[in-house]
Amino acid sequence: MLTVTQIAKKFSISRATVLYYERMGLLQPCTRSENGYRWYGDNAVKQLETIIAYRSFGVPVAQIHTLLKRGDNKTQEEILQDQFNHLEVEIKKLRKQQKAIVTLLQQPKLLEENMVTKQRWVEIMQAAGFNEQDMQNWHRQFEKMEPEEHQKFLESLGIDPEEIKRIRRL
Repeated sequence: MLTVTQIAKKFSISRATVLYYERMGLLQPCTRSENGYRWYGDNAVKQLETIIAYRSFGVPVAQIHTLLKRGDNKTQEEILQDQFNHLEVEIKKLRKQQKAIVTLLQQPKLLEENMVTKQRWVEIMQAAGFNEQDMQNWHRQFEKMEPEEHQKFLESLGIDPEEIKRIRRL
């Protein structure tokens, strides 16, 4: 059993955050002692771990509540897909803002310097545990599900058009 302070320290978050999750109905203590201390058990620890994971994906608290309660018809996959789509829209907005600033500054090199390149993307995928076969499978699925977006993605990495054709033929 952990107190508010102990569970907050365990997850490197503030006491206020733990209490906020409680107020929002995401986390409940197992019991309260006579002096009013909240005590959290193993289930609450697991619940908080899940909440923190969802928050790290940027999932809003209201949707986390839905995920944890599963009271409506939305599945975890649907909510995470919605969040993915929301992030995609935000990224596009930010890219447009970057381009507008670069245009105003008349310094196109700024975009190139801040772009994720093919090499950097490969490093990210490898750091995530992907081997060459996994990366090829990832491209196959992307091509099958969203061919136009796959093309745009590959172009955004600054890949040569011939190599893009080769990747898309996988």
